[in-house]
Amino acid sequence: MSNDIAKIDKNLAVAGIDAPGCVFHDVRKAPFEIYGLYKPQEGDTFRRIPKEVAEATSEGVAILHTNTAGGRVRFSTDSEYIAIRCTMPNITHFAHMPATGVSGFDMYVARGDNEIFKKTFVPPWNLIDGYAAIFHFGNREMREITINFPLYNDVDSLFVGLEPSATLGKGKKYKYEKPVVYYGSSITQGGCASRPGNSYEAFISQKLSCDYINLGFSGNAKGEDTIMDYIAGLDMSVFVYDYDYNAPSVEHLEATHERGFLKIREKNPDLPVILVSAPNDDIYATDPRLELRSTYTLRRTVIFNTYENAIRRGDKNVFFVDGCGLFNGEFPNSCTVDGCHPNDLGFFRMAEAIGRVVEYALNL
Repeated sequence: MSNDIAKIDKNLAVAGIDAPGCVFHDVRKAPFEIYGLYKPQEGDTFRRIPKEVAEATSEGVAILHTNTAGGRVRFSTDSEYIAIRCTMPNITHFAHMPATGVSGFDMYVARGDNEIFKKTFVPPWNLIDGYAAIFHFGNREMREITINFPLYNDVDSLFVGLEPSATLGKGKKYKYEKPVVYYGSSITQGGCASRPGNSYEAFISQKLSCDYINLGFSGNAKGEDTIMDYIAGLDMSVFVYDYDYNAPSVEHLEATHERGFLKIREKNPDLPVILVSAPNDDIYATDPRLELRSTYTLRRTVIFNTYENAIRRGDKNVFFVDGCGLFNGEFPNSCTVDGCHPNDLGFFRMAEAIGRVVEYALNL
């Protein structure tokens, strides 16, 4: 026998739409503004990079590039409620990551210089091909809204539901409109944050008011020439280079890491580039398997060598963030769900460490 917890705790119920007359608006149309996705007004599904680039990179990236990690829609409205309705063609379920992070949208409201979390639009446990949800503010006033897309799963369409008489306008602009670009593994993509706004890139964006593009490809960030050439051509404010975990070997990392960095630097001679090694204290310091510990130490050395070589060439816009220290603070052993993927505490610690360097780089 299965128990429906929502019957005994209403706070855990997944709400449907309870707003007669609700008018739904396609976020692909003005005045909505979509960030973090590639040409979001075009095509039948949202993407993070061009389809042809994804397919030329690898089979894995071809599958993952339609996951919507880092996607956001911004707008303003005086509606008393915000509803969403989305279609999702492929549903992924993880044993170690909440559905609210894999498939959920979450919403923030601007208050001065701050972004205040208001609601996670919780998907049903038996999600098949999309869902609808709503949040009531309880009063009507003009608000600047940000809705974050899911960290995994594909999204074909997103509609925002408002009161029929509601005003709808453009959203708040970012202080730093040229995006910070992040390239890396499942950790970069957001696994295993409890909701989209708790990925480390989202934390940094909320604090610094900077736009960003999440090019994390779960298990498939290997520094291939195709993807590095594409990234090198992006118009960005800062580049965060973080694919240590996905390199299949030390030799692969050594063959690709500095080469990828030089591709970025060739087209962007003054761009701040932040090099990050794998975020795991225990692996570096205490893993009883000496061979594994040595492997991770060697990986860190490869990344640090890219940094040192750049410094020797006179590069003044390259930075190294040591993954050994990313989880430093109280309860450092409570920062992951499985020894690898950060939980919300882990992502917060990553945002603190990497965010300090991003903030410095944005103000060079």
